[in-house]
Amino acid sequence: MKQDYIAIHKEDNVLITLKEFKAGEQVEVSEELITLREDVPKGHKIATRGIQAGEHIVKYGYPIGHASENIEAGMWVHTHNTKTNLSGTLEYEYAPAKGELENAYVKERTFQGYVRANGEVGIRNEIWIINTVGCINKTAELLAKMGDTHLKDEGIEGFYHYAHLFGCSQLGDDLHNTQKILSNLVHHPNAGGVLVLGLGCENNHLAEFKRVLGDVDLNRVKFLGVQDAEDEMEEGFALLEELAAYAKSFKRQPVPVSKLKVGLKCGGSDGFSGITGNPLVGAFSDKLISYGGTTILTEVPEMFGAETILMERAKDEEVFNKIVELVNDFKEYFLKHDQVVYENPSPGNKAGGITTLEEKSLGCVQKGGFATIEDVHPYGGRVTKPGLNLLQGPGNDLVSVTALSAAGAHVVLFTTGRGTPFGGPVPTVKISTNSDLYEKKRNWIDFNAGELVQGKDMGYLTDELFDYVVDLASGVERTHNEKNGFKEISIFKDGVIL
Repeated sequence: MKQDYIAIHKEDNVLITLKEFKAGEQVEVSEELITLREDVPKGHKIATRGIQAGEHIVKYGYPIGHASENIEAGMWVHTHNTKTNLSGTLEYEYAPAKGELENAYVKERTFQGYVRANGEVGIRNEIWIINTVGCINKTAELLAKMGDTHLKDEGIEGFYHYAHLFGCSQLGDDLHNTQKILSNLVHHPNAGGVLVLGLGCENNHLAEFKRVLGDVDLNRVKFLGVQDAEDEMEEGFALLEELAAYAKSFKRQPVPVSKLKVGLKCGGSDGFSGITGNPLVGAFSDKLISYGGTTILTEVPEMFGAETILMERAKDEEVFNKIVELVNDFKEYFLKHDQVVYENPSPGNKAGGITTLEEKSLGCVQKGGFATIEDVHPYGGRVTKPGLNLLQGPGNDLVSVTALSAAGAHVVLFTTGRGTPFGGPVPTVKISTNSDLYEKKRNWIDFNAGELVQGKDMGYLTDELFDYVVDLASGVERTHNEKNGFKEISIFKDGVIL
């Protein structure tokens, strides 16, 4: 029989609707029938007992806020009668309870990847055009089109440019952040060749950018100053020809899945995100880590209210202190701009059934599974340690997916209950938290986690998702963002533009 509602944890005082309920309908909780006192949308919460004003609203076994007025059993629980418990920065005490995973996957698993000259592994063999400044976005775009038209073949999987607004008129950390993100993209192994375009008068001019970039293989990375070129299109195309010839020398070969790095992200969340999509991604993360692989979790504001769960899983006290700094620094960022730290969730989240930031965060951190947190990285950092890593970044979808890609993720798993078509520089797997979205947006959604509330076993669906990602890494599968050519970046900004 199809289930119409779900109670997640035995301590919860709310249940989650799996369909739209009308006033007068009944639900059964602990053998007691509860009559709904009002209409309740799909994915939203119903009180399973009376909750007094000031008392905690409990979901996932944790408080997600408190009742702002008396709530009777059968009433709709949402923003009109619930308030967050969060305020300001907090102090934390080191109390480790490390995540533990059994290494159940002793048999080696491989995918077909590209092993680069420096030993790094890519899952695509693309040519990327990275411009140091936004003034030459269109130049990069035209060169990418020329490459696709005249040079793309079976050995090259596409020519791509990544338009952005920055690289000039920036100061301090803003300029450095731009340089770090662009530098990391140049180093990304999904690109078999990279053309770096500079204008010539920008803050981030080629000579300065090369200092940030460090050592590169000049067979794989070429540079062109647009102001210095007599015909930048002709010279740029000639460099693309050289890069394409070099990239074609790489062929797919068996690579251990331990080499895979996968970013974890959610956006356009709904009431099912913490029940289906995010727990599924958490199970995937645990499985990949058990093979020796790497996963990366970001969206720091969406850890607020659930950060102690992550802190308890820190590898050691040094990593614990890094998590504390990560969380409180982002809170200070809000306060510095005179903004409310907990001004979240978004209107779309609320429409989908998420009431408070605690509720959103408790669902969000489930993407990290149960593994020990091995390391913490600043915005623009590159991940080097296998296992679960945390990365500084906002909740904004484009900014955080860009940061995950720049950190080294080959793939980003992106759970969503509302849907979005965009994709980052790397394959961006859209995982629907509900089956309605999967059916409605087949040209956006790559995988359906909504099957979990339709009776499919978590272990079985985790294996399906893992197999899909291995096929994706091997080039057998393509995400919708790749098929549609939706590959873009966005860079974090926090300062003055001159």
